[in-house]
Amino acid sequence: MVDTWAFALPGLDEFMFMEHSRGTLRTMMPVLGKPLHTNRRRPILTLEEDTSPGVHDTLIAACDVHRYKQLGCTEHHDNCTDNLAAAMAELDMTAPETPCPLNLFMNNPWSAEGMLAFDPPMTKPGDNVTLRTHMRCVVALSACPMDMSPINGIGQKPTEVHYKILPAL
Repeated sequence: MVDTWAFALPGLDEFMFMEHSRGTLRTMMPVLGKPLHTNRRRPILTLEEDTSPGVHDTLIAACDVHRYKQLGCTEHHDNCTDNLAAAMAELDMTAPETPCPLNLFMNNPWSAEGMLAFDPPMTKPGDNVTLRTHMRCVVALSACPMDMSPINGIGQKPTEVHYKILPAL
């Protein structure tokens, strides 16, 4: 599972915003060829190619120290919120907040009763996505270190993330 964020340059105060993306797309998951939108309702990224079954999440917040405490973790645990901050710091940047990410390959099905599940991913090794930018932006990815729920699959170990981002149109 890969938490994915995009922040517009130069200011970073405009960023990919799942709430506006869902409202614009009228779907719970990204759609091939349809742009994801910012908090200012402008296109920022488009899912150009997806060799996976296409199951991605736009609802679940990035894991953080508080989530791990809820799950009973009493010591430090790597998490996507800290990974975002560390990645931005390497670029001498600070994200204004940790927006809800696009959770690539995350499988959170809903039941008919409206219950949400945290299921193993439906992907297989080698599945990938290609994202295209619509503006100058910084894209940050976090191979989610979650090992206290099944979202990273059997054995609950994250896998390495490789990426390819196409230039703006």
